[in-house]
Amino acid sequence: MTAGFPGRRKRSEQRVAAILAVLDRRFADARIALEHGNAFELLIATILSAQCTDQRVNLVTRDLFRKYSTPKALASAPVRELEQDVRPTGFYRNKARSIQGASRMILERFDGKVPETMEALIQLPGVARKTANVVLGTCFGKAEGIVVDTHVARVARRLDLTDAATAERIEQDLMRIVPRSRWISFSLQTILHGRHVCRARRPLCRQCPVVKECTSREKAPDLPQAKPSRTPARTPRKQPDHD
Repeated sequence: MTAGFPGRRKRSEQRVAAILAVLDRRFADARIALEHGNAFELLIATILSAQCTDQRVNLVTRDLFRKYSTPKALASAPVRELEQDVRPTGFYRNKARSIQGASRMILERFDGKVPETMEALIQLPGVARKTANVVLGTCFGKAEGIVVDTHVARVARRLDLTDAATAERIEQDLMRIVPRSRWISFSLQTILHGRHVCRARRPLCRQCPVVKECTSREKAPDLPQAKPSRTPARTPRKQPDHD
């Protein structure tokens, strides 16, 4: 975990196991919300999902993938036209460059196929660990890390699983306490929990299946408070909530 964190308090394996069991019961059939037919489509959809809801991305990609169904087609698309195609997802100029650059690199370096390793994926334009983890876990069943989006970050802090402020450090903390066999399902379940129950504004504490483990100051005051397992961290900089 983050520097100095293990020395203050060690996470209870029983507590983490209890949280995982509850998530299993509540979100047994958790699946990624981004619509895709193959690894290339999921890669592009995930790049487009930055600072955008999955629902809006799905609306855009339904037309986008009919128009550009392969890396070759996307790589050769007129850039101005491509920008307009992805404009509803926001940051459209950067995203158009990223998905076109990723398509070209897939053609030039990876024989037209989405690579299946973390090391190769993060070489692609617009791809960092989050996107790589999404593709590896969903399309190839490879648990190389834990997807940390705004929902996972928020839930992990509220459940006292991390005190980190960055996605990279939150992922490191979670990877140390969540069994590797659960990395993929934990991400999917926690995203759903954060989206529908542990919301950024007005969390639905009375509907929360893990409310007894919650140490958040935002928890409804009339509900039992879990005892913090560490010294409260400084409030991290607010991140935009999407999806």
